Order: sequence, then structure tokens, then C-alpha cells
Amino acid sequence: MKDAETTDDERLGPEDPDLSDVKADDYLVVAVFWCLAFVVFLQFFTRYVLNSSLGWTEEIARYLLIAVTFIGAVMAVRKESHIAVELAYRYLPRRLRFVLQIAVDLIAIAFYAITGWLCTQLAGRTMQMMVSINLPKSIVYWGVAACFAAMTLYGLLVLARHWRTGTSRLIDPESFAATGPNL
Repeated sequence: MKDAETTDDERLGPEDPDLSDVKADDYLVVAVFWCLAFVVFLQFFTRYVLNSSLGWTEEIARYLLIAVTFIGAVMAVRKESHIAVELAYRYLPRRLRFVLQIAVDLIAIAFYAITGWLCTQLAGRTMQMMVSINLPKSIVYWGVAACFAAMTLYGLLVLARHWRTGTSRLIDPESFAATGPNL
């Protein structure tokens, strides 16, 4: 039997989430997500309740989903939360783990930069208009290119931090779990 006296924390349930690493781009992805949710709800409501769907909702929902994906990828680079194969790191000496971490960071930065550059090339060549609204489709490609530019910048910050501190989640998983990324 539990004591009659309980603390406020016990009555309230789990502890409050830690929001110390929330940045401006996190709010942006939440805002775009809620716009996406509204457009999808509007599509559902007009199609199944009013029996007359709005034509633009499907295309706009697709573009908002692309935006959520790439803005979320920017957030994942900043928080170093992209997936990684951690099993190989467990059996390697620490110095080799560090060298591999720096190599992974450099490869990721090169990928972000090259893909961002390719997106700008594609955006510059896209003259097609969106089907349902009178906007150029290149807006989508420019947005993706901007996200890759942000990923490149955050990747450089992550590389600098790994180089400066000599550690990361993959190099020292025990100590990193307690502190987390600090961008």
C-alpha cells in the first residue's frame, strides 16, 4: 500500500520534457507540419464530408510533406540524430573511432553541399508551374536547396565540435548520452 502523502511530481506523472535544445528551425518544422495537417484535414473534409474535394490540397500537401522532411533533416543534422551503424564502432579502438567519425562528418558535409548545389541547378532550370496553383515549381527546389545549405552549415559546426572536443555519440556513447549535442 502506498503512503497517503504523495508529492506533486508523483501526481502529475512523468517529468516535463527537456526543451533546452529547441531552436528556431524546430519551430519552423512544427509550423509547416501543422500547415500540412490542416491541408490534409481540409482535403479529407471536402472529399468525404462535402463530397466535393478541393483540387489544390493534394499537390500542396505533397509539397508541405517535402518541406517537413527536409526541414526535419536540418534539425537532425544539428542534433546529430541521423541513424548510424553503431555496432562497428563498439569493437574498434578509440583513435580509429575518432578517425571514422571525422571521415563520416566530411563525407556528410560533401553530400549536403553537392546535393544542395545540384538542387540549385535544378531550381534554376525548372520553368514549370504547379498544376493547381499559379506558382513556379522551382520554389520547392529552392526550398530543398536552402535546407541542404543549412545542413551543410550545421554539418560544419558538428565537425568543428567533434574535432575540438575529440568525442561524439559514436566515439564515447556513455559520456555523450549524458550531455547530448550542444549546438
